[in-house]
Amino acid sequence: MRFLFEDESFSFEALRAAGFANDGGADLGEVVTAARNIPEGDEEAWLREWRSTAERVHAIGNRALATGHRVSAREALLRASNYYRTAEFYRRDDPADDPEVKLLSGLSRETFATAASLMDTPVEAVRIPYEDTSLPGYLFLVDDSGTPRPTVVFTSGFDSTLEEAYFVIGAAALRRGYNVLAYDGPGQGAALREQGMVFRPDWEAVVTPVVDYALTRPEIAPDRLVLLGYSLGGYLVARAAAHDHRLAALVLDDGLYSFGQAHTRFMPPFLWDWVQSGRDDLANPVLNLLMRTSTQLRWALRNGVWTFGATSPADYVRRTTDYTLDGVAHLIDCPTLVLDAENDQFFHGQPQEVQAALTCPHTLITLPEAEGAGEHCHMGAMARFQQLTFDWLDTTLSTTHPTS
Repeated sequence: MRFLFEDESFSFEALRAAGFANDGGADLGEVVTAARNIPEGDEEAWLREWRSTAERVHAIGNRALATGHRVSAREALLRASNYYRTAEFYRRDDPADDPEVKLLSGLSRETFATAASLMDTPVEAVRIPYEDTSLPGYLFLVDDSGTPRPTVVFTSGFDSTLEEAYFVIGAAALRRGYNVLAYDGPGQGAALREQGMVFRPDWEAVVTPVVDYALTRPEIAPDRLVLLGYSLGGYLVARAAAHDHRLAALVLDDGLYSFGQAHTRFMPPFLWDWVQSGRDDLANPVLNLLMRTSTQLRWALRNGVWTFGATSPADYVRRTTDYTLDGVAHLIDCPTLVLDAENDQFFHGQPQEVQAALTCPHTLITLPEAEGAGEHCHMGAMARFQQLTFDWLDTTLSTTHPTS
């Protein structure tokens, strides 16, 4: 699917931004207006136009807030948060020390936090104890009654942020009577940008303290805890569920068996051999050449170096081989929904590998291009993804907990 751009990466990210309109994260006219002033593959123009749009919508929200228009302020600030996130997406030359990345990502968090304080349902910013520090999170509650409810613990992906969770699953969950506990883990959002934590393959070390925290909350029904992973999160939560058996259900959006394998698709065999054997003196020049010809590959490798704490593109690719369900998938024991996108440009074929390795009760569903849901994580088809996921969860939880 091409949306507003021929460049595959620009098209996908514009579709991602626009797709969040479903739950207030965008207005289609604003997206189209920003995109039409961005030449194909021009990353500087991308930043300029999305930042300009974010600033304009942010100002609308501030004016509405100052004049007492609470709903209008919330709606504008939600959109601004998404646009600020989109603006800094390709700024990956030196993101750890780039003041523009710090500014824009900070504004994305700030606008969302203000919008969250204006929501009609309770939203609590939380800190989840983790090792010798804590992880930032949000607890989205159906109401303030304190009634224990089924709760989705949301884990995002390779480039996601905590705030994005509301548009992906949070709003849809609340409408259906589910709470959501979302967090930034190592390598993600503020945990990366403000605390300097990078990804780790043994994600059970992350999810276990998150689940520990969830079980301290009286609003969360301990026997109806659902773990949902988005993009790379599809691997992360599967790995965690193989070791933590306190879950009522698991949702993989989409299924990912081997993150390293997903990288071999764009690499000729000789290059992969150089990476595996540590010949970075040979591998990096070739990877740098490939990056010049592809916006998507350039972004992915630069983002990977940052989020994985790698020293070079070759070092990053080598580190991805540790992110595999080989030898652990059979340990997952809760009912599992594995989602697949027909035209997934990143994880094609991976959900089927996950399905083949599972021994727990599981369902594999492929969402097709013909329904507009064939892109990675079903971007542009959030309503279809949400409907399918929660219909499956409703059925699964009522079967496993009939008296709940």
